[in-house]
Amino acid sequence: MGLLVRTWNLFHGNAVPPERQAYLQEMVELVAADGPDVVCLQEVPAWALSHLERWSGMHAVGAVAAEPILRSSELGRWITGLHHGLLRSAVTGEALAILLSPSVGVVDERRERVGPSRVLLGVTLENGTFVGDFHVTGGAGAEEQFRTVVRLSGDGPVILAGDVNLKPPYELEGFSTPLAGSIDQILVRGLPSTPPVAWPAERRRSRGRLLSDHAPVEATVG
Repeated sequence: MGLLVRTWNLFHGNAVPPERQAYLQEMVELVAADGPDVVCLQEVPAWALSHLERWSGMHAVGAVAAEPILRSSELGRWITGLHHGLLRSAVTGEALAILLSPSVGVVDERRERVGPSRVLLGVTLENGTFVGDFHVTGGAGAEEQFRTVVRLSGDGPVILAGDVNLKPPYELEGFSTPLAGSIDQILVRGLPSTPPVAWPAERRRSRGRLLSDHAPVEATVG
């Protein structure tokens, strides 16, 4: 059977429009609820990395891309709690995380710098597939950072899942077709995969509230 792979930019736990309260735990529980194999998350507050396994029931691998400015993620969490919609990651720092089903074996982890406050978080699965989670900075540096992500992913089977901050088309030889009109992508090389699809808004709506300003994107790989 193939792997059900998802990617979601969590918007630091904010809803749309942003509110004083955040809904990070609810988002993590939602994206993991039906037992996906791999979930790549972006815009995760640094303090939340230690909570992801409990919230999701999955194994979590994380990387801090932007350190908390007060050198304390918990202090940043307390300050941000005053108004999540206004402060976002201003003091709490920003991280990436890969959630993995207990049935998915990992033989290696990698954390590679790709730009200021940006990293490529990667795991190599038992079958040799590299899974890379990333969040490219928007604007002039996006293309260069994205090229760096692709280069660092290596030459073998690859699943890249994250926020490209560029809409396709891309110059990506050998990769699967990206999701049209989207900056959130699952790009696969060397493995069969279904076309990526974005969740409809209603699937990420809770009690009339739209969670995150990004929709989860998913594909089945292998």
